[in-house]
Amino acid sequence: MRPRHPLPELWLFSDERARTGLVELAALLPPDSGIIFRHDGLAPGARWRLLRRLMRIARARGLVVLLAGSPDTARRWGADGVHLRQRDADRTKQAHRLGLLVTMPVHDAPEARRARQSGADAVFVSPLYPTRSHPGAPALGPAAWLRLARLAPAAPIALGGMTGARARRMKRASQIAHGWAAIDAWDEKAAKRRARQKRNAVPI
Repeated sequence: MRPRHPLPELWLFSDERARTGLVELAALLPPDSGIIFRHDGLAPGARWRLLRRLMRIARARGLVVLLAGSPDTARRWGADGVHLRQRDADRTKQAHRLGLLVTMPVHDAPEARRARQSGADAVFVSPLYPTRSHPGAPALGPAAWLRLARLAPAAPIALGGMTGARARRMKRASQIAHGWAAIDAWDEKAAKRRARQKRNAVPI
């Protein structure tokens, strides 16, 4: 069994709807950040090839990559861990035997309890704020988020409409959150960087 990686505090969730390619987004992350690799809509071969490209960036930058899927596939494809759906909570022990980090999503109290009972290393409690990836879905808000976080494993991570500023406010208000994750915040950062590079480009 290989040793599990330390748990990152800063995370990127991959999303096929993002305007920026996943490899470019990964290049924005500081060292020791984490990536949840989803892209479930891709055919298995294309998904594996994209993960291999992502893993090369991750190794060069000191990032941790978790595959949304099964422990067997995560280990076989070379990921550092697995992001288990709630229906697969009973596979946490198998993932740990394989030396994989394990995270799970949490949206309500039963899911929080299931994740705790499974022994997951961390959970993404969401949506804290309204988010573009789930338009119209009700957000938890800080008070309800904290109640769920207290039911979950020892490392609840905030997800849903998160930004660096919101993460800092949460950290000042409560020490419960282990870290934060986002989709749009990284996509917007990449768009701003492209715009800045375009402005600074010197015409030939």
